[in-house]
Amino acid sequence: MKNEHAHMTECAAEAARIARSVSAEQLDLPTTPCGEWDLRGLINHWVLYTSYGLEHRALRKDLPDELVNRDFTADADWAQTYAAQLDRAVAAWSDPAVWEGEIDLGGSTSPASEIAAMLFEETALHTWDVARATGQEFRLSDAAAAHLLEVVDGSAELYRQYDGFADEVTVPGSASVLDRALARSGRDPHWSRV
Repeated sequence: MKNEHAHMTECAAEAARIARSVSAEQLDLPTTPCGEWDLRGLINHWVLYTSYGLEHRALRKDLPDELVNRDFTADADWAQTYAAQLDRAVAAWSDPAVWEGEIDLGGSTSPASEIAAMLFEETALHTWDVARATGQEFRLSDAAAAHLLEVVDGSAELYRQYDGFADEVTVPGSASVLDRALARSGRDPHWSRV
């Protein structure tokens, strides 16, 4: 749990950094690496699940409809609010007891450690999506990138069955660990808006 929480913390800090650099003018960008979403839609999904969802899963609570239906980007200070919520979410996972047992997912349960891994994956991948769509560089340590690759490897086939990931993208053998994780999740590490 200690290493996983450190990776979660690092990724949340990077998500907050990326969010703070998104300009109001960029919110209406029509194209992102997530083809079904414009930037506003992507950011609303990102904020909901990687901060509020992250905290609510740790607390074993469902997300209220008010959050699910909110346009977070409608608030001028959405990035600062997101950063503060990320801090609360990461703090909720700092208790080793939170990593024990099962978490109810609305009719089924999964081990808390698997839910934490899934949410780390969601945070890392969508932070990269937002960074790439807004011309920013996504940074992750080698250790956190290796953890991401491990999580993606464990979930990719299941996610592809439900259209959560596109088909794997081919990258050269010399590709970085992060680029390999992105490619296995169906993302082109070299995606560009132009």
